[in-house]
Amino acid sequence: MKISIVVSVYNEEAVLERFWTELSEVLDSADFASEVIFINDGSSDCSREILRALATSCRQVRIVNLSRNFGHEAAMAAGLDHAGGDAVICMDADLQHPPELLPAMVECFRGGTEIVTMARRDNADTGWLQRLQSRLFYMVLNLISPQNFTVNASDFFLVSARVRKVLMTEYRERTRFLRGLIQSVGFNRVSLEFVAPSRAAGSSKYSFFRLLSLSVSAMAVTSKLPLRASLLLGGFFGVLSMGVGIYSLVMKFLLGHVISGYTTIVVLMSFIFSVQFIVLGVIGEYLGFLFDEIKGRPVYIVESVIEGEAGRGEDQP
Repeated sequence: MKISIVVSVYNEEAVLERFWTELSEVLDSADFASEVIFINDGSSDCSREILRALATSCRQVRIVNLSRNFGHEAAMAAGLDHAGGDAVICMDADLQHPPELLPAMVECFRGGTEIVTMARRDNADTGWLQRLQSRLFYMVLNLISPQNFTVNASDFFLVSARVRKVLMTEYRERTRFLRGLIQSVGFNRVSLEFVAPSRAAGSSKYSFFRLLSLSVSAMAVTSKLPLRASLLLGGFFGVLSMGVGIYSLVMKFLLGHVISGYTTIVVLMSFIFSVQFIVLGVIGEYLGFLFDEIKGRPVYIVESVIEGEAGRGEDQP
């Protein structure tokens, strides 16, 4: 049995060597064969040179250099496309996905499980506000989506070769939420909890706005409820306006009272216009995702591949 380990790398020069030391120790003592595929997602530091040195000294290492930074989701897709093992494990290089958990994941696979998701029980680098944001994200996601997603699931997971093939051939959309996609394809699945340690070095590559963008993408690709909610809001305010109109006519023609309330009208109109713009914004997001799909551009572009072989590690286009 062979396990492909996909590691996405973006400006991780400060931690790569330590990561490889810990990962190789686990793989050396493991009872399964393995290959390690590093996806260099357009790093601008010395990560590329460090990875080249690893490929030169280790036969089981392969480096896939992308032509620019395409993002974490695209990097994982590239790793899945280049993997050839009986199962694939995706993980990050910052050591917040502990390599020592790999044997437990493989053991689940041996027991017949085709998808193993790893859910963070705790994260040493997150404060109470970030934990609250994560809980709210998964609460909203599970509320609007027909799927029931594992809370705090991470981009640390295992999929079988059969699931990998499904993801490669059937799930090629440009807007991706891979940790959600693997939970929506079916098959046998288990979730293991783990404690994410502090980053060994460096800082998170996800700013608040990138996390917000990922959250919007996740909700858009997993549910159409925001569009339906826009329709419901339109219907609600339509009924409300009819009710106000009927009330005004009754007060004027049957009771002879002219309704005053300039402030009320202005506030109501401002609120309704705000809702309209929100609805247009939601529709615009979905149209933007649809536009990206119609263009049919690649999820990623490979610049070169370095095949690991003792004494040789040359770029191959």
